[in-house]
Amino acid sequence: MAINQRARSRPMGGASPAYPAYPDRPVTSGGLPRRRRRTTSRTAVLRLPVGSLLGGIVLVFVLAFFSLAQSIRVSASNYETDRLTVERERLQSRQRELQADLNRLGSEPAVRKLAFDAGLGQLDAAIVLPAR
Repeated sequence: MAINQRARSRPMGGASPAYPAYPDRPVTSGGLPRRRRRTTSRTAVLRLPVGSLLGGIVLVFVLAFFSLAQSIRVSASNYETDRLTVERERLQSRQRELQADLNRLGSEPAVRKLAFDAGLGQLDAAIVLPAR
């Protein structure tokens, strides 16, 4: 005896082949939705976004590293500039100090005082020797 699938009565749950509970899934003869097979094309689609995502992450890290390297270079340049500015101010201060010492010690009274302090004395009257 052959049974026609369309001749069956409707199930009691309210879901019928004409009105399935899951409209996007095909219905089997018993009114239950079929499970879809996983295909290889689905995994190929998933690989592309993962690869792109990983590539994007790598690109972001490379750009962040480049930015960090530039900021370190700028900080080092600023540090070197500050160090050289302090060195220049120190040298200018030393130059002003030496110039003041030269102005003070280069005058005649200062030279005479230094000579007396060193144990030198005033010269006596000049001795003139007759020429022969």
